[in-house]
Amino acid sequence: MEEKSRYFITFQYDGAAYHGWQVQPNGNSVQAELQRALSMLLRMPVEVVGAGRTDAGVHAAKMVAHFDTSVELDCQQTAYRLNRMLPRDIAIDSIHPVAPDMHARFSAIRRTYHYFIHTHKDPFADRYSCFLHYPLDFALMNEAGALLTNYSDFGAFCKSHTDVKTTLCTVDEARWEQIATHRYRFTISANRFLRNMVRAVVGTLVDVGRHRISLEDFCDIVESRKRINAGESMPAHALFLADIQYPPTAPAQLPGSSNPAPCG
Repeated sequence: MEEKSRYFITFQYDGAAYHGWQVQPNGNSVQAELQRALSMLLRMPVEVVGAGRTDAGVHAAKMVAHFDTSVELDCQQTAYRLNRMLPRDIAIDSIHPVAPDMHARFSAIRRTYHYFIHTHKDPFADRYSCFLHYPLDFALMNEAGALLTNYSDFGAFCKSHTDVKTTLCTVDEARWEQIATHRYRFTISANRFLRNMVRAVVGTLVDVGRHRISLEDFCDIVESRKRINAGESMPAHALFLADIQYPPTAPAQLPGSSNPAPCG
């Protein structure tokens, strides 16, 4: 059996045309497109393992996946050729060799998502931002967001009837900031995220911002661990996977490094 090497691949995608990251039986996915292109390029079946799963319509400003191959790669040339083969809404940033035990999903220690909203009609923002026509108390929403760092069980924000084994997460950041006139960005970082978690958190924070629920109500919702008590799930098109971080002491160079490891 030929010895295989493992590679991390970092890339971006506009999720509007896809049924999420994961291969689906009845719809196209980002994973399917990437596997198809890599398999054609390397002339052998290639399985790509992603750092996580994004739902239908969700985008990624930075996604990481790994694949194994016995083919000796020129990483820069492979990335260039992949970009020529892939649809315009998927873009490869880089390919790096990593240690055999590095795993795109299980080795990740921190993930960050962004959710965008705008509060004034804007035809140029609508594709990647959610229009909310009512006033919001962002200061109060930030108070509620900060409270999330005090909790570890986020069952209240997990999609019902999923096969998730645990609803425990460590959230270390959850805040809103104004990025332009009438435009706002929510940033949330954690070691892991549950299915539909970010959009449910945002929907509940919007209820806080509309003064529909108090900070005490917000805490009660989190502590209930019941999805039915939380706010509505916000639209997918305004959600981006923004960053994925790996241990700085990892034995091989990782995506995003200023000094990538030699390849090929």
